Order: sequence, then C-alpha cells, then structure tokens
Amino acid sequence: MSRALVVKITCGLDEPERCNQGFTVAATAAASGVQVSLWLTGEAAWLAVPGRAEALDLPLATPLTDLLDTVLAAGSVTVCAQCAARRSLTTEDLLPGVRIAGAPAFVEEVVADGVQALVY
Repeated sequence: MSRALVVKITCGLDEPERCNQGFTVAATAAASGVQVSLWLTGEAAWLAVPGRAEALDLPLATPLTDLLDTVLAAGSVTVCAQCAARRSLTTEDLLPGVRIAGAPAFVEEVVADGVQALVY
C-alpha cells in the first residue's frame, strides 16, 4: 500500500519561507507520484485566489504558482471552509479545481490508513 500525504499550510504572504516550504513539499510529493491533498488555512486561503500566489516572491525558490499548478494537476487543493467564510471567499473566487471544505473532511483525510499529515 502506498502512503498518501496531507499538507496543511496555515500561513501566507505573512511568512513566505514557511509557506513556500509547505508548497514545495506538496508539489515534490505530487510530482513523485504520491497522492497529495493540500489544505490552505488562515492567510494561505488567499493563495487559492487567482493572481494572489504571484505576490509571494522568495529568492531562490520555485514560484508559488508553479508549485500550486503541480499540486492541482496531480492532487487536490482545499481551502478551509471557515477560513474562506471569514475572508468572504466562495468557490467562484478560487482557482479552477480548488474546493472549499470543513473540518470533517480534513479529519476524514488525516485519520485514514496510510496517511501522513504535515502542518506548515
């Protein structure tokens, strides 16, 4: 049985290195064939809005848009429902393929057999 990876990112432009590290891990795993579910919470929720990921400019790092595209192509991206509501974001505000879901969906994913969860 192969393991799946759930990566939860809790920061955005406020902490670019930590944010980029989470995206890098998720994209690397997805590109390697690992089943990846990326959760964007808190300030990271904004990064699922078109044009927002481009604002994260971190020297010597892969552009966030490239990392996000990799995860969207091979895995799933979810914005926390409460985080989206606090920011008045709906599915229509987000990049194609990004969903909004709440804590029950997150818990279901992270307690499944063969799942490794990481939080950034």
